[in-house]
Amino acid sequence: MMQEPQKIIESALKEGRATLSEYESKLILSHYRIPVTRESLCNDLNDLKKAAQEIGYPLVLKGNSPEITHKTESGLIRLNIRNAVEAELAFKEIMAQMSGRPGAVLVQEMVKGKRELLAGLTRDPQFGPCVLFGLGGIFTEVLEEVSFRIAPLDKKAALEMMLETKANKMLEGIRGMEAADKNLLADILIQLGQIGLEQEKIKEIDINPLIISGTKPIAVDALVVLAP
Repeated sequence: MMQEPQKIIESALKEGRATLSEYESKLILSHYRIPVTRESLCNDLNDLKKAAQEIGYPLVLKGNSPEITHKTESGLIRLNIRNAVEAELAFKEIMAQMSGRPGAVLVQEMVKGKRELLAGLTRDPQFGPCVLFGLGGIFTEVLEEVSFRIAPLDKKAALEMMLETKANKMLEGIRGMEAADKNLLADILIQLGQIGLEQEKIKEIDINPLIISGTKPIAVDALVVLAP
């Protein structure tokens, strides 16, 4: 029986797509035990109501489509939705701004945490699948400081990656925040390498931000790029 990641990937390739939607990308991450936000894909207001009841406020609403890779720039994200009135308004605004593109609205829990990291995978022509780690959010492009390792990774290599970037300081218990669970972070990096080894049709994975909520890392946004 075909595994879930393969079904998602092959379906997208048959449609001529080079990217997966955020929802599809996170299904693949979840299959590999990478923690992601609790979320639900909503096509209408009834779906929205059910999702809000299951997940609970505050919520984040996002336009979800494989054709949209930069949701913030497209104005397709609404944060800190606190009640049903705000949720319905945000839903209608996002659907209107999708401009006829195929997709729905992704309703997810609002993950709170000041520390944003980047984790991902890239397929190098010479070395094959390589895992990357560094600062996330707005700092990714500003500092361009990322650590790389060739897959597969073991725990020692994954922990070493953290030490090689300024992100390491953010993982300690600073400014009243608890120290991040580095073992969980290491597991995420190891699993990203495993995805690269097992899923040859995946060209890139971008988890940004990977937010530290309390002590635990959670993939808040993700993008999987496919190799045609």
